[in-house]
Amino acid sequence: MGTPRLQIRPDNPDFLDLPWGEPIDDWNHDRLVKMPRGVHRHSVVFVAYDEGVYAIKELPVRVARNEYQVLGAIQELTHRAAEPAGLMERTWLDPHDEPSAAVITRYVEHAFPFRSLVSGPGFGARRRQIVDALASLMVELHLSGFFWGDCSLSNALYRYDAGEIESIMIDAETSEIHNRLSRGQREHDIAILTENLAGEMADIAVMSGADLDHADLWLGEDIATGYHALWTELNEELVITADEGYRIRERISRLNDLGFSVHDVEIEPTSEGRLVRMKTRVGGRTFNSDRLAAVAGIDASENQARVILGDLSYFLAKNEFDSRTQKAVGVFQWMTTVFQPLIDRISEIWHGEDPLQGYCDFLHHRMSLATVRGRDVSNEEAFESWVESGFPGFPLKGD
Repeated sequence: MGTPRLQIRPDNPDFLDLPWGEPIDDWNHDRLVKMPRGVHRHSVVFVAYDEGVYAIKELPVRVARNEYQVLGAIQELTHRAAEPAGLMERTWLDPHDEPSAAVITRYVEHAFPFRSLVSGPGFGARRRQIVDALASLMVELHLSGFFWGDCSLSNALYRYDAGEIESIMIDAETSEIHNRLSRGQREHDIAILTENLAGEMADIAVMSGADLDHADLWLGEDIATGYHALWTELNEELVITADEGYRIRERISRLNDLGFSVHDVEIEPTSEGRLVRMKTRVGGRTFNSDRLAAVAGIDASENQARVILGDLSYFLAKNEFDSRTQKAVGVFQWMTTVFQPLIDRISEIWHGEDPLQGYCDFLHHRMSLATVRGRDVSNEEAFESWVESGFPGFPLKGD
């Protein structure tokens, strides 16, 4: 036994007070906490510090180093991956042994494993949300040059995102970062996803007491279909005449509506004279979340940000904050008189863990009331109705 080698990223604890001389399964420490967790091939524990909750996963040294490095690299490219905090190596052990190293990651707030969404032998009314969540996650990762190598339901966490589900990649043991993925690499990753999910859905059916004939073995194939449709949408080249500039704006707006930021637009002439070819370089699915953070300093997931920005725009328009200076004042007023007071009330009485999700649920209820009553509904009136109705959220949409 000796002193472990620790590599820690900034703004995290040093983790020196943990009993690294023992395998984590043998720990009995005050910092250990129980958190929602999925099925893991490796030992995992959770520890709490003032800086937050962290997951610690034991792995052989080579695998741990790869996961730590890949997770670090992907942070600059997407927000939908676990954030690495540290790497620990027990230098006195054989580096091929399971407990010879550990990767420390920040626990993903308000997230839960896929089994929290299971209904019977499948996902029931949540199926479409799971399809969309994993399809968009794979597209975003592949756009960043990330080859997952082991996509499965178990290797991601999920959280509510307004009326949708957001998925976050948490397992990068077999992953690689490239400047750009080839079509063959992307298709190989999707094939792994399809195979893994078929096995997981078979397990879910068996565990629910259902016959394998009732297992949702086509979930992975439907995710693959959604992935290919979205990939085509994002990477389609548009051929237009030189005076059709409005179609460029429409294209960018369409991509922003899907939640993706556009880094730049490449326009080049074709051999057909007046025609030009337009191709967009798409970034992460953070268009609305980046806007909300820039305008109001609120850190929300993509669909939550879209809904909250809609509320902010409604407030600014209703109170006639038109100019740039007036809008800056209006944002401050909205934050102090609308958003923060409601967030505080929601935090006190709402049954959920994420107040931003509660705020989005409330906004949806307010809109529904206004539609039914044919008039604007005040926040106070809508809030009282929301509470009395049992905090209804977004309705589930079927496949």
